[in-house]
Amino acid sequence: MLDGLKANPLPWLLEEDNPSVRYFTLIDILGAPSRDARVMAAKKAIMEKGIVPKILAQQKKGDYWEKAEDFYVRTKYKGTIWQLIILAELGADGNDQRVKSAGEFVLRASQDRESGGFAYRGGPRGGGQHCAVIPCLTGNMVWSLVRLGFLDDPGVKQGIDWLTTYARFDDGADRAPTGWPYDKREPCWGRHTCHSGAVKILKALAEIPEKKRSREVRRTVEAGVEYFLRHHIFKRSHDLSKDVKPKWVKFGFPTMWDGDALEVFGILARLGFQDSRMRDAAEFILSKQDSCGRWALENTYNGRFRVDIEKKGKPSKWVTLLALKALKPYLGAAFSP
Repeated sequence: MLDGLKANPLPWLLEEDNPSVRYFTLIDILGAPSRDARVMAAKKAIMEKGIVPKILAQQKKGDYWEKAEDFYVRTKYKGTIWQLIILAELGADGNDQRVKSAGEFVLRASQDRESGGFAYRGGPRGGGQHCAVIPCLTGNMVWSLVRLGFLDDPGVKQGIDWLTTYARFDDGADRAPTGWPYDKREPCWGRHTCHSGAVKILKALAEIPEKKRSREVRRTVEAGVEYFLRHHIFKRSHDLSKDVKPKWVKFGFPTMWDGDALEVFGILARLGFQDSRMRDAAEFILSKQDSCGRWALENTYNGRFRVDIEKKGKPSKWVTLLALKALKPYLGAAFSP
């Protein structure tokens, strides 16, 4: 077991100024049931104040943001793809028609009809271009859509099949596989698996309720978990004295297309894994708390979002929430209601 927190940040997280953080603290940290009056009030407030209604107020024709055809590249962090990720992260209500319409738009505009993967560019006849399908985007879209209530949508099921068919967790293969989609984009499909793509694939599959995970999903999850355990979450597997990349030791929210040590650790914790190879990361995460038991926002895309999320360098309710949720199996006694 690790030592406990330096202080109790729960009263801070439960403040009403950030209804999303309050909602997830109640259900994920304190274990409050969905019908709890506090939970219901926080969920309702997510759609009424703060970042979510500000994003939805900028939606065009109830479907998309910016130009319909510019959902990813030219409108990075401001186009439709990115808003869907942020809405899912913030706990937006998937039953809200505006949110539902945004999800349906992404399925129409970005999903490759041939393979089920998601593409960063649309095709001339609708749907995503087959040659523009990439793993991090496909993982992000499957995760966002599942989180927003689209799990039973045929397009999402096809996206899950894409992940289990094409996911790679190679740690420096002698030869990279050939054929589509591996022949495109060395950073995505080279001899060594792209860490960002691997994070988003595993994150998407972890979002599927355990009872609904197929044999293929379970197999892919096990391969992805072992890949990150070989890396001790955020180290280079062939030299554990070095970090995977500098950005991964600076915690942020939301991580968008990339990831960090906290996000990966949190995914493995959600999947129920407690392995000795996770200890370095657990101790590293715990070491970053301040004297008030809070974690700072160290990495951000603020200035490129439609609405900024917290302030870089300041204590972050989001990062603190994610750290507590990830460390909960190690610090269970600290989270009594």
